[in-house]
Amino acid sequence: MESRHGLDYPKAGGKLTAHKMNIAIVSDSHDNLATAKKAIIWLNRKKIKTMIHCGDINSPAMLREISKLFKGKIHLISGNIGPLGIKSDKDPFRIKTFGIKNAKFYGEIGELKIDNKKIAFAHEPAMAEELAKTKKYDLIFFGHTHQAWEKTLNNCKMVNPGTLAGMFNKATFATYNTKADKLELKLVERL
Repeated sequence: MESRHGLDYPKAGGKLTAHKMNIAIVSDSHDNLATAKKAIIWLNRKKIKTMIHCGDINSPAMLREISKLFKGKIHLISGNIGPLGIKSDKDPFRIKTFGIKNAKFYGEIGELKIDNKKIAFAHEPAMAEELAKTKKYDLIFFGHTHQAWEKTLNNCKMVNPGTLAGMFNKATFATYNTKADKLELKLVERL
């Protein structure tokens, strides 16, 4: 790990190579399986094979259910609410224990390179801003506020997909098309 601005940043978490890819960006699902299921059915129908979850899945049981439903790879980080011991546990969602093959846990910050786009994901907006200040990323996804939001900082697009749980705001998530460089916000009730 390298450290900048007082934060620890992981080395590249993975590299996905595809010529064109649609990615789902979700956050703050807070164990609401009903809205997650509706969104995942839509994602599978659209053949989206990569999901980035920006934290607050909350429980290993929820990840287990999401992983059974989603027909692609799930990249997830911790949030401010989650399994006990999440800060010290390398597998707080029991990915290995449950034999979940399509999920990867990154800790507090995830990093991917997809179609030559450098992507980071974190839960807290302040951490996302610190990542943008490094000027290393094209896109940074984050959550926590439960409000869909987008801004650009240092030529880096910062995106909050809102809350998949529908807490405090309507249930939303985002999709990103790497070829078209296009983000879309999806309202779960309209799927």
